[in-house]
Amino acid sequence: MAFVPICVQCGTRSNPCRCKVVGPTLGFVAFVVAGVVEWPLGAAVYLFRRRKGRRIMGHPASVVYPRVNRAIPI
Repeated sequence: MAFVPICVQCGTRSNPCRCKVVGPTLGFVAFVVAGVVEWPLGAAVYLFRRRKGRRIMGHPASVVYPRVNRAIPI
């Protein structure tokens, strides 16, 4: 049995239904993929340049998820 993440965001004004499913779900998947790549890299950079490492590790949450979520209105 496979686990399929489904995220629902209600109360938005980006579509007539005021509910989004596809955008948040794809945003979550993109967040996980970016996190798998960027968190270990950010941890390695953090050892030498703390500010840069923290920014790399925060990139999936601060940039990737919001952009994907906003790009898909449904």
